[in-house]
Amino acid sequence: MENDWIKIYTSHDFYKSELIRQLLADHEMEAVLMNKQGFPYRHGEVEVYIHQENFHQAIELIIKNDY
Repeated sequence: MENDWIKIYTSHDFYKSELIRQLLADHEMEAVLMNKQGFPYRHGEVEVYIHQENFHQAIELIIKNDY
């Protein structure tokens, strides 16, 4: 991953991470998921990454929406 991406959220629940990614996308911020869960039992984490310049705005959105 490029150097200007920063991890903004981590969860063991893929659905919660996808909700965060979609919230950021709805506010025109590019976000990507990195699924580190193993198969078949889905142990591990799903991380959400965002560009560094959007970090503060994204944190405010996450807090405002109670995630």
